[in-house]
Amino acid sequence: MQKIIPHLWFDKEAKKAANFYTSIFPNSRIIDSYVLRNTPSGDCDVLSFELWGQEFMCISAGPFFKFNPSVSFMVNFDPLFFEDASDRNEAAKDALSKLWEKLSDGGKVLMELGEYPFSSRYGWVQDKYGVSWQLIFTDPEGEPRPPIVPSILFVKENYGKAEEAINFYLSVFRNSKAGSMHKYPAGMAPDKEGAVMYADLQLEGKWFSLMESAHEHGFQFNEAISFMVNCDDQAEIDYYWSKLSAVKESEQCGWVKDKYGLSWQISPKELEEMMRSGTQEQVDRVTQAFLPMKKLDIAKIREAFR
Repeated sequence: MQKIIPHLWFDKEAKKAANFYTSIFPNSRIIDSYVLRNTPSGDCDVLSFELWGQEFMCISAGPFFKFNPSVSFMVNFDPLFFEDASDRNEAAKDALSKLWEKLSDGGKVLMELGEYPFSSRYGWVQDKYGVSWQLIFTDPEGEPRPPIVPSILFVKENYGKAEEAINFYLSVFRNSKAGSMHKYPAGMAPDKEGAVMYADLQLEGKWFSLMESAHEHGFQFNEAISFMVNCDDQAEIDYYWSKLSAVKESEQCGWVKDKYGLSWQISPKELEEMMRSGTQEQVDRVTQAFLPMKKLDIAKIREAFR
């Protein structure tokens, strides 16, 4: 189980979406699934799945949040990933084009697939379920990055805060390191000069990218996409809760919002292990135990599981 896992909140489509994604991405699979019964959203399907080495979780829990491009997923088509091909560059570009066709079918193109100054092949698409993907042909001469990287876009009141946020996250997560940093150069529009065009960082072994845009956007971070932090013990839960929770009214069932409005789930690693291995009766007891909680209490959850 990865330390930080992207979590997708669907209305009713979690099963269909997980099956769709695992059918079109390479090296992908459904890991596990279970049902949370008698929640405020009714009975909720929960699935864990893996796409090209990146673990995800998703839930069907009602029409409360809509996906938007403030959090997307960068899919790197690095020729080095296609070592068995006679022409790695062409194999990478061909795989990119095929995935683009499947993700754009029934979806919405945000940036057309084509050539850009930063890549000879790139496109940004919102799929038929609303999740956003950036597909990019990656320069194999650069420092390697994994195939899928969550990408966080700072807009509106967060514009100009990306570099601050990078330093904040690097200070919060114990095993972290800075990656690349590219800013808009001098001579561009005044509202862009010095802003972060693209940067990335690694938190607990997981790469994230950050960008910021001065354009008018009708979206901002919400709970449709959150990041689950799998904690080893109560002390670690307490630590991340104290560091990341900045919006008291958003604290519920282990969920917090940080000072930029990005959602995190601070959860004991063993909770997911219980849900995957337990009987339906045990899952029901654990569910009813954690639903009233704000910060999760491992001792009480363990007691409910017994």
